[in-house]
Amino acid sequence: MQAGRIEARDVACRRGDRILFRGLSLALGPGEALRVAGPNGTGKSSLIRILAGLLEPFAGTVEREGEVGLVDERPALDPHLPLERALGFWERFDGRGAPEAVERLGLGALGDVPVRFLSTGQKKRAALARLAAQGPAIWLLDEPLNGLDTAAVRLVEAMVAAHCAAGGLAVVASHQSIELPGARVIDLPDFTP
Repeated sequence: MQAGRIEARDVACRRGDRILFRGLSLALGPGEALRVAGPNGTGKSSLIRILAGLLEPFAGTVEREGEVGLVDERPALDPHLPLERALGFWERFDGRGAPEAVERLGLGALGDVPVRFLSTGQKKRAALARLAAQGPAIWLLDEPLNGLDTAAVRLVEAMVAAHCAAGGLAVVASHQSIELPGARVIDLPDFTP
């Protein structure tokens, strides 16, 4: 895995006429993790999209070095294909697969099930398996625990910890508690009038 780095300086995010946050700065390098917390509507997902380069900040700058992988509410898997074929598409596209992640995340027996019939938690685990197959240095995870049972939460925590231990970095936006060894926390304030 190529080393990754991400840095945001004085970033602000505006939604409509409302500033969600401003003056936000962060820097992460290999082996580091950050949890972005805060109530619903404070801009956690927007920050992840800004860090990924999918949304322009209202102010400030973001610099990234290394490949970026994103998991959000859209699993990026064809809903009409069976899971194995949907993941296979990305395996051909990315040039690598992660059969061990599929098994570890409890998806091995679901290969013939169309993605549209998977539960929310199964889709989330499938998106994480795809992320592991991609092999990016920078993991941006938006609410990765939504729809997961306790055992699956522990698996995700272990995956993120292993990724960071191997020299990757992770930014996790979650209103749910997630165990990330040594992670810093940014708590976005609620500016609702």
